[in-house]
Amino acid sequence: MEQRIQLIHPEGKKAVTMNKSKYDALKNALLNQLKKNGELTHVELLDVITQDFKKNKIQFEGSIPWHMEWVKLDLEANKIIQRVKDTAPQKYTLK
Repeated sequence: MEQRIQLIHPEGKKAVTMNKSKYDALKNALLNQLKKNGELTHVELLDVITQDFKKNKIQFEGSIPWHMEWVKLDLEANKIIQRVKDTAPQKYTLK
């Protein structure tokens, strides 16, 4: 049985549990892309992560956008990434 982890929401809302291997794959990809590119919007993050998975032949079962959104919220709640103030559309960067 696959290990699951409880995520947290930055506003304290109810969050989901997620397969740990999916979480780790998306977390690593998201953090690597922010390190490489600096500030990225949600759409840009999704695009570069999807491209990275295809390039590196990483199999991902399920919806990448849905899972990435929750990983992004969890990383924000854990103060690993942050929203860039006064950007439209909203951008994210490493904290």
